[in-house]
Amino acid sequence: MVGCGLQPYQAADVVIPDAHGGGSALAISQDSDYLASGGWSGYIRIWQLPDGKAENIWKGHEGEVTALSFLSEQRLVSAGLDANLVEWSLRGRQIRKVTTDSAITAMEVDTAGRQVLTGHRDGSVRRWRLPDLSPGRILGRHAAGVRAVAIAPAGDLMASSAHDGVVKVWHSDGATTRLPDPWSDARTLQFSPDGGQLYGAGWFDLFRWDLTRRSMLVLDTEHRGIINRILFDPSGRYLASISRQTDSAVLFLDPASGKTIQRFQPHKLCGGVVVLSPDGRIMATTSDDASLMIWDLTAMDQPSPGPD
Repeated sequence: MVGCGLQPYQAADVVIPDAHGGGSALAISQDSDYLASGGWSGYIRIWQLPDGKAENIWKGHEGEVTALSFLSEQRLVSAGLDANLVEWSLRGRQIRKVTTDSAITAMEVDTAGRQVLTGHRDGSVRRWRLPDLSPGRILGRHAAGVRAVAIAPAGDLMASSAHDGVVKVWHSDGATTRLPDPWSDARTLQFSPDGGQLYGAGWFDLFRWDLTRRSMLVLDTEHRGIINRILFDPSGRYLASISRQTDSAVLFLDPASGKTIQRFQPHKLCGGVVVLSPDGRIMATTSDDASLMIWDLTAMDQPSPGPD
């Protein structure tokens, strides 16, 4: 497991064992007061931050919870393999539910742009409007199930990747751009803060697409397994990442070079999800080992990325 000979790493401030039968989704509220988590069995849990005190639990889906996102400090939306998209109060009260015709495998929420993007097992990519989760317009389809979706910070571009390795960008005017295929399926996607680049990741590497030139650069990383999730910190200085299958490392990566700038305590089994609070103060992760780990990033030194 990567990390064993690369000490030191930053130990988690809070470790919650057996949070789920297997962790599959995380979200942190806009005020950084709450963490929501979801697992393979369909349960959703709410935790207080930063101490991880259990707040609430309810059955949200029949089957795996594939994504979670806060709509406000007291509202949450979840997606699941049961094909349902559901809005909840933090007390577990269902506010509205939309049943689609295919399992939801990925979701991204843009509260500023009042939109939700979902990817589905049947290859479809759909756009929903907030606050009422309508109309569920299909932007287009992949030839295989969708792995990941992303929305640019300005809300004008959206992206998706699929099991066949294809990565597409969906434009607000209805145009579609197919980007150069990565050598490994892009398991995760994130737009750069300026919206000019799209990042993805698969086995070992980061993929960086220049959206103007429609070119791709592959960046080697310290991960020695599938990079399952990446996301930019609020300042745009680094990418938080977590990997799985032969590697459960949790790292901060330099987006210019892919080099590691900070290591964190790895999970005991395959890593699943990493999430950062909107203010950058809190990081949380979950994995197949069923645990949650929480870090208070204000209490640690965060080295700056080195030269490319």
